[in-house]
Amino acid sequence: MTQWVYSFGAGKADGRADMKNLLGGKGANLAEMSNLGIPVPPGFTITTEVCTYYYANGQNYPADLKSQVEGALRRIEEIMGARFGDENNPLLVSVRSGARASMPGMMDTVLNLGLNDRTVEGLARRSNDPRFAFDSYRRFIQMYSDVVLGVDHHYFEELLERHKEDRGLTLDTDLKAEDWRKLVAAYKDKVAERLGRPFPQDVQDQLWGAIGAVFGSWMNQRAITYRRLHDIPADWGTAVNVQAMVFGNMGDDCATGVAFTRDPSTGANVFYGEFLVNAQGEDVVAGIRTPQHLTVAGKNANHSTLPAMEEVMPDVFGQLEKVRANLEAHYTDMQDIEFTVQQGTLWMLQTRTGKRTAKAALKIAVDMVQEGLISKEVAIRRVDPAALDQLLHPTLDPKAPRRVLAKGLPASPGAASGKVVFSAEEAEDWVARGEKVILVRIETSPEDIGGMHVAQGILTTRGGMTSHAAVVARGMGRPCVAGAGDLRVDYAAKTMKCGAEVVREGDVITLDGGTGEVMLGAVPTIQPELTGDFGVLMEWVDAVRTMKVRANAETPLDASTARQFGAEGIGLCRTEHMFFDPQRIIAMREMILASDEAGRRAALSKLLPYQRQDFIELFEIMAGLPVTVRLLDPPLHEFLPHSEEEMAEVAKAAGVDVATVRSRAAQLHEANPMLGHRGCRLGITYPEIYEMQARAIFEAAVEVGRRTGNPVTPEVMIPLVGTKKELDLLKMSVDRIADEVAREKNAVLRYLVGTMIELPRAALRAGQIAETAEFFSFGTNDLTQTTLGMSRDDSAPFLEVYRQKGIYEQDPFASIDVDGVGELVKIAAERGRAVRTDLKLGICGEHGGDPASIAFCQKVGLDYVSCSPYRVPIARLAAAQAALGAKVESTA
Repeated sequence: MTQWVYSFGAGKADGRADMKNLLGGKGANLAEMSNLGIPVPPGFTITTEVCTYYYANGQNYPADLKSQVEGALRRIEEIMGARFGDENNPLLVSVRSGARASMPGMMDTVLNLGLNDRTVEGLARRSNDPRFAFDSYRRFIQMYSDVVLGVDHHYFEELLERHKEDRGLTLDTDLKAEDWRKLVAAYKDKVAERLGRPFPQDVQDQLWGAIGAVFGSWMNQRAITYRRLHDIPADWGTAVNVQAMVFGNMGDDCATGVAFTRDPSTGANVFYGEFLVNAQGEDVVAGIRTPQHLTVAGKNANHSTLPAMEEVMPDVFGQLEKVRANLEAHYTDMQDIEFTVQQGTLWMLQTRTGKRTAKAALKIAVDMVQEGLISKEVAIRRVDPAALDQLLHPTLDPKAPRRVLAKGLPASPGAASGKVVFSAEEAEDWVARGEKVILVRIETSPEDIGGMHVAQGILTTRGGMTSHAAVVARGMGRPCVAGAGDLRVDYAAKTMKCGAEVVREGDVITLDGGTGEVMLGAVPTIQPELTGDFGVLMEWVDAVRTMKVRANAETPLDASTARQFGAEGIGLCRTEHMFFDPQRIIAMREMILASDEAGRRAALSKLLPYQRQDFIELFEIMAGLPVTVRLLDPPLHEFLPHSEEEMAEVAKAAGVDVATVRSRAAQLHEANPMLGHRGCRLGITYPEIYEMQARAIFEAAVEVGRRTGNPVTPEVMIPLVGTKKELDLLKMSVDRIADEVAREKNAVLRYLVGTMIELPRAALRAGQIAETAEFFSFGTNDLTQTTLGMSRDDSAPFLEVYRQKGIYEQDPFASIDVDGVGELVKIAAERGRAVRTDLKLGICGEHGGDPASIAFCQKVGLDYVSCSPYRVPIARLAAAQAALGAKVESTA
C-alpha cells in the first residue's frame, strides 16, 4: 500500500529533511525539527504524489487516502489531548500548502479549522476567554470562505469596519467578546447570502474542503506565474500540511513571530525578526499592528520605542535563541522560522532556507566557511550566479514609490532614470548638453551604437532577450527593457503612448532592467557595492573551475571592464561595431559605393589605420591573453544611410550624386539579410575587406608584441562558414597577408585561424571543417535562429505563449535549447576533435553568460565561454558550479 500520509510531532516523525520531493519543503522540515526534539505542534503531511494523482485523475483522491488521514488525525488528538469536532475539548488545525521549492504567499492557507457553532463554545469554556474563541471563529469564517468557498475577504472586512464605526471604535483589539459574537453571526449571514447555503458546520467537510483548496491553489494564476518566473516545474505538485493549532492570541503570555537566523538583507550574523504579543501569525505580516523587534539591539537600531521580546519574554527568547543555533548548526544555512508562544510555551511552526539578497548570500556563504560550518565548495554552490547582477548594477530602491507604465522583457539588468529621446543622434546631442537620457526605439540597429553608449538605459518595443538592443546593452552594462509591446512609439510626433498615457520627448522615465518594468518619473536607485566577500568567493571559484571565461568586447572600455571582472581574454571582438564611429563611417560607405575593386581598396586604406589602432588598444589591455577577432559579419546595407540628409553627406564625401547612393542602397537591400550576403560570403566576394582587417590585426600584433615584450597570438575568426571550401579560401588569404606583414616587419607571427559555428551544416560537417580550422567558436545566437527557424528579434511575443503551454521551458535565445541546438554543438565538438585533437572550443553567443548553458558547455567539454563584460563574474561562478557538478557526476 502506498503511504500517502506522513505524521510528525512529540519528538519523532515518519519523514526527514531529505524527503522534500515527497513531503514538500515545509513538511520535510517539520519532520526534521520533530526528529531533532524541537517543539513542533503535531500534524501530518499529505504527499506531493497525492497532488499529482489528484490532477491526473479528474481531481479525485486515492481510495485509501481518507483512512490514512483519519489515522494521522487520531495521533494528533492523542498528543494534544483534544478531539477534532468535540464540543467540550475541540482540536483545531491549520491546513497549509508546502511545495518542494519555497513559494511564499503563492498558495492558500486555512487556520483555526474545526470551529463551528458548538466547538466555539467549548473553546471559550476551555480557554476561559470567550473573546479569544469568537475572534478565532470569525478569522476562520473569513479565511475559509475566501480560500475554500470563493467569498471574497473584502465582504467581511466591510462588515468589521462598519461594526467598529457603529461602536465608535478604531482598533480590532478594542472589540469585546460580544462584538465578535455579533460579527460571527453577520459573517455567516453574508456567506449564506453569497452562496445560497449556510457556512459548513461539519468539521470533516471543513477539513476536506481545505485540503482540496490547497491542492487547487497549485494551479491558481499567482502560483503559475511564480513557478514560471522561478523555473519551478508544474509537475512537482504541492504537499498539504495539517497541523494542530497553537494560539498566540490567548492573552499577554502569548505571542507570534517570524525570524531569520541572520540578517537577510546584509548577511550579518544577528538574530533578525519581529513578533506581536497576543496575536495570530497573519497579524505580523498584515500591517494592522506595528510588530516589535526580537532583540534589544534590533529595537535600538531601528529607533523603536516598543519593548523587544528579549525584554518582555526573556525565558522564551532564550529558548528561541537556542532553537536558532540548533537549526543553523543542523541545516548549515540561514533559516527563516515562524513561531508561536502559547501561555508561555514556545512552539516552532516552520523552518526553511531563508531568502536573501545577493549581498547577504555572499556574506553568509563566506562567513559560514570561516566559521567552519560549510566547505568552500558548498559556499560556491550556495550563491546564485544570476543574483550577482544585484551586485554589479544599480537597483531600484525597494522603498521608493513607483508608477508602472508598461512592462517588457528584462533584457539587461540594472536600473536608470532619464529624459526620453527617440533617436541615437538626439541621445548624443542631449548628453553633450549635460542631460541624462533614456533611448527609446521601436528596435535598435548597429548604427544606434553611439546613442546607446551615452544613454542611461535603452527601451525597445520590439525584440527579445537576445535582440540587438539586449546584446549591446548587456555588453555595455546598460539597463535595457526590450519588447514592451504595449507601448506605441511615434518617431515623427516624438511620443510614446500606452493606452491613454502619453510620454513626450524630454519626459522622465525609469527602467528596471531586472524586472522589465517601465515607470513614469524618476525612481531612486541604490548603487552596487562590491565587498571583500566578493573577492574572496571569486578566488575560491577560480581555483575550482576548469573552463576559462572570456568576454565579448570591441572597445577599450569593454576590454578594461572585462579585465577588472576577471576575464581571461576576448572570445568575440565584433569588428563591425568599430566602423560606426563618425570618423570611419564615411570611409566605410565610400567603400560600399565604389564601383570597382580599386575604389574599394582606396576607401579601405583610409580605414586601415583606425582598425590597426583598435587592435593595438585591445591587445595592450589584454596583455598577452587570447583575443578572438571576428572579421566583418553583417550585410553591407546596414552601414548605408537611411535619411536624405545622410545620403547627401555620403554622396558628397564619395564624389557621387544622391541618386547613386539611393540606387546602391536599393541594390544591397535584402528580403532576409540574416541569411543573405554576410559573413564569409562578403569575404569571398570582396576579399579586399578581410585582407585589410587581417593586415590591421597582424600589424597591431607585431607592434604591441615589440612594445610590451608580451607576444600576441591573435585568433582570426571567419564568420558564417557552412563549407570547408569557404574556410579554405579565406584562410589562404589570411595566411598570405600574415606572410606579407611578417616579411615587411621582419617579425615572426603566431596566430590561429578558426571559424564560428553558427549554421547547422557547419555543425554537421565539423569534421571536414576542422581539417582547416584551428578553433571553433559556437555562435549560438545565430545557431539558435538557424536551427529553430526563428528570429530572435521577432519571436518574443509568441515565445511567452510557448513557455506557458510547455512547448519550451525556457526562452531558447536566453538559455540553450539542449535537445536541438545543444545536440548540434555536441556533434560539432565530437566530430571536430576526432580530426584535430587540440581543437580549441568556445562559445560566444549570449548563452555564454547563462548559468544553465554554461553547465551544458562543461558537459560537452568546451575550453571556454565568452560573455558580456558585466556577466564575467556570473560566468566564473557558474563555471565553478558546473565543474563541481561534473565532479559529483563522475564519482556517482
